[in-house]
Amino acid sequence: MAAIFKNRTEAGRALAKALLKYKGQNGLVLALPRGGVPVGYAIAKALAMPLDILIVRKIGLPGHEEFGLGAMAETGAKVFDQKSISDFEVAQAEIDRVVAKESAELARRKLIYRGGRDLPNLSGRLVILTDDGLATGVTVRAAVAAAKELGAAKIVVAVPVCARVPAKLIGPGIDEFVCLKSPVNFLAVGNWYEDFGEVSDAEVQQLLTGDF
Repeated sequence: MAAIFKNRTEAGRALAKALLKYKGQNGLVLALPRGGVPVGYAIAKALAMPLDILIVRKIGLPGHEEFGLGAMAETGAKVFDQKSISDFEVAQAEIDRVVAKESAELARRKLIYRGGRDLPNLSGRLVILTDDGLATGVTVRAAVAAAKELGAAKIVVAVPVCARVPAKLIGPGIDEFVCLKSPVNFLAVGNWYEDFGEVSDAEVQQLLTGDF
């Protein structure tokens, strides 16, 4: 299994080439932190668009948090996998507890990354939502729901690499889905990068204040 991208910056540059038709439009790149921010920075720079973030958190299965029951965005938008909730017999009180915990983390990140300010006005604008990859698709679905609630005129979801089934699930509700590579044996996003080190809060802050 060979890596496809050297790092997130290279992946973002490659992705930007597939999005050049949007250059010069009244658009905004919204990256999902933290891993999506280096990707989004490269796209925003190439398309001469402003970069911001849309903070989204996975709502994990209690005791097995890596398994997503759903996701929530900083706007309050939530999506849930009702089948998994039913299959695992997760009580509403447990879901509420996880939501409260993730709400606190959303608030913390909003304060750190944007100084507590709200998202910019999305009404009537093209929004390019990006991350470093798409595995289950649940966090991107929450991001799409948030962008729609905020009045985005056109929503493009763009990722360097994605799993095949979640890619199909993301389709409804967006105007375009761009994924450069969709390997058969996907397993995890990090498998397709040579360098998939954790992106720090400091790096996110630095990229968000970059000069475009």
